[in-house]
Amino acid sequence: MPRKPAKRRLHVLIAPSGFKEGLGVREVADAMACGVRRAMPRAKIARLPMIDGGEGFTRMMVELTAGELHPVTVTGPVGQVVEAGIGFLGGRRKRVAVIEMAAAAGLRLVPKDLRDPTLTTSQGVGELIRAALDLGAERILLGCGDSGINDAGMGMAQALGVRLLDASGRRIAGTGAALASLDRIDLSHRDPRLDQMRIDVAVNPCNMLLGKRGVARVFGPQKGATPRQVALLERGLEVFARIVRRDLGVEVATLTGGGASGGLGAGLHAFLGARLHPRFDLILRYIDLDRHLAKADLVMTAEGGIDGQTCFGKVPAEIAVRAKRHKLPVVALAGTVGLGAESTREVGIDAVFSILKRPCSLEDAIQDTGILLADAAEQTVRLMLAARL
Repeated sequence: MPRKPAKRRLHVLIAPSGFKEGLGVREVADAMACGVRRAMPRAKIARLPMIDGGEGFTRMMVELTAGELHPVTVTGPVGQVVEAGIGFLGGRRKRVAVIEMAAAAGLRLVPKDLRDPTLTTSQGVGELIRAALDLGAERILLGCGDSGINDAGMGMAQALGVRLLDASGRRIAGTGAALASLDRIDLSHRDPRLDQMRIDVAVNPCNMLLGKRGVARVFGPQKGATPRQVALLERGLEVFARIVRRDLGVEVATLTGGGASGGLGAGLHAFLGARLHPRFDLILRYIDLDRHLAKADLVMTAEGGIDGQTCFGKVPAEIAVRAKRHKLPVVALAGTVGLGAESTREVGIDAVFSILKRPCSLEDAIQDTGILLADAAEQTVRLMLAARL
């Protein structure tokens, strides 16, 4: 009796985002791969940690291009000293600096008992840009994501010499609470090296400065803002947009991606002339996602939370859209599955599973994220194998 032909080894592409305040994106991919391997030892597994401009952006871009990383000390979002880094791409792009705003003003750097986006600042981001200039950068790639700020980049601008004044001509603070006090912008003392500097910024294009999906309304509560503070920030951003339009002739109220990182996208564009790009359009110039998708049989992605916001430019949705062009099944793992998660089916995510096994505190979930991810990935693959019987 002839033997049955051996089944082809399954190719699994693991392309997750990081779990904020839990595991970095590389660790998430490793944990998922461990679980897949337990269920399917012979599987071919490709790990493609997806950077979105947030935490890990600089290190990943440096690693992808065999570049180099320079440590830098800057001011954190609540005024503390933090250790950050500036990357320089390798190869022919050696004078291209890479910066992630999260390294200087990320939510992770804001102690939980100090989470108030009316008081945090992007000053350290400006210090990172200045340090990149000092190191001889000829171009800057800047990633926006995972922020703990809502100051529209005012702190960043002040660190680079921009004068932001109130009606009495006094310098205002570079914080979200000070936005409403802005009366005049003076660029005469801005670092002159910026005049010749091209700055490309990776942003979520769905993040707007104002309106129903304005950054203060959507992300303010996640950063610790009360309803009253959200209203204060929204009013301040309206003032900011009006003064920028009057003094600089730049329209940021409707700027695509202007709300990125608490309005930092708008500030970078207005104060520094930076160009905002949909983050995956920019990042995928360096990551050959389509090559990996062409070889895959199954795509697994992940993020800390999957809900109705996921379709608005989040990693799982972006992966799914591209995977469906190759007619691939897509499974997403999440720490929490929230309201509106079913909408992700519209962008190509076939199934969403929470990694949690039982009710537990956020602290416990964060501590056990790696174990939970591996177990969830294993059970997901075992279910799919059972369905094929």
